[in-house]
Amino acid sequence: MLKKTLAVLVIALVAYTPLVPAQGVDFTELVDESIPAVVNVETIRFGSRPAQRRDPRGERGERGEMPEDLPEMFRRFFDLPFGEGPPRGQPDRRGGGSGFIISDDGLIVTNHHVIEDADQVVVRLADRREFEAEVVGSDPETDVALLRIDASDLPTLEFGDSRDLRVGEWVIGIGSPFSFEQTVTAGIVSAKGRTQGRQQYVPFIQTDVAINRGNSGGPLIRTDGSVVGINSWILSSGGGNIGLSFSIPIEVARNSIDQLLEYGRVSRGYLGVGIEVITREKADALGLDRPAGALVNRIEPDSAAEAAGIEVGDVIVAFNDEPVDVFSELPPLVGMVRPGTEVPVRLYRWGEEITKTVTIKQRDEEPAVAGTDREADRQPTNALGLSVEPIDSQDRQRLGDPQGGVLIVAVESDSAYRAGVRQGQVILMINNQAVADMDDFQGIVEELPPGRSVALLLHRPDGATTFVAYTPEAGD
Repeated sequence: MLKKTLAVLVIALVAYTPLVPAQGVDFTELVDESIPAVVNVETIRFGSRPAQRRDPRGERGERGEMPEDLPEMFRRFFDLPFGEGPPRGQPDRRGGGSGFIISDDGLIVTNHHVIEDADQVVVRLADRREFEAEVVGSDPETDVALLRIDASDLPTLEFGDSRDLRVGEWVIGIGSPFSFEQTVTAGIVSAKGRTQGRQQYVPFIQTDVAINRGNSGGPLIRTDGSVVGINSWILSSGGGNIGLSFSIPIEVARNSIDQLLEYGRVSRGYLGVGIEVITREKADALGLDRPAGALVNRIEPDSAAEAAGIEVGDVIVAFNDEPVDVFSELPPLVGMVRPGTEVPVRLYRWGEEITKTVTIKQRDEEPAVAGTDREADRQPTNALGLSVEPIDSQDRQRLGDPQGGVLIVAVESDSAYRAGVRQGQVILMINNQAVADMDDFQGIVEELPPGRSVALLLHRPDGATTFVAYTPEAGD
């Protein structure tokens, strides 16, 4: 009985043993060296001010005397010049985040969203000194902002290299979550190269470091003391940390910082292609041995890609000697290249490896494209399981003037529908063969080998183009 009781006790103790860093990992010295260079950033957005009122004599009165027996609840009304009531405008709005010092003469890095729309930015150092900061510049695309304060001989943090970070490696974050300044949290790198739709040029570092509101702009620090990221955002259902924290790689941030210092703004490279993910079926249809790379589904007119001879259907597997395994890795690589720079682009074109030299242009805003909504009667089916018809001039104009193609009026194939083929789309290519009209479509479809995946380049009603691949069912 005693042995059984002891065994249960041992199991219970093991079950409740807290998780600790690997043996030998001690963050105390790292924190002592890093924390003096981490700052709190407070932002103020001024509200509207009430109009001044004059006293009956036509002049602003002096501050009135407060009766000694006045109840406390009324005293605040007397803390005003004569004739003024309580403030009736909108109050100042305060926010904040974190940042860190990168030069001893007062340059500070934080997030763009921390200082966005602020009328005043106040920086508080670890030694409790406060300075009003000047915004040198900010870049919403990478969520990086650069501040300057009038100070000297400041402690600093050094930039590291996030590219050789390993998943599972220990890192720490320092910041001001919920205004608790100089808070230190630790965790591991959970993943690299994460994407977020609004910031396509940032391959975020994912960690399980506890990051909360107020940590934004603070440093993500490696155990060697170097900064490898800027803490930017969390994924949370309730607003608090659930172990999904994301940081801007320091290489991306440094590119923005250098340009903000030199030019006051950030210029970003632009290749001029639309890209999408490569699935297993698309890889099979395109002649690839594995689903890797960025599949080109659109070439912008007068773009760097068009000038270099990149074509729709090409699969970009390396850019500027950096591999592209996942399509989302391409935009950050392109964005970090200065406009006017020549870079090599390695791609596969239907089984053949090609290298193109591209002169990168500067990114401009993409024009919006009007959509369309089309309903039509079904036509006789074909091997693709799709009913199509020619595009009349009115439809072509409403669709954004696609070049050639046939209009899908019904989707009869289940596999085509699951792949994303929809009524109202336009088929531009089938297996790298252009479809100019109904004759092209019928001729290509008749020659398709049975049982093989087929790749379609589709023009969607919203103006975008996309590749889909599927294997038509027998009998389609």
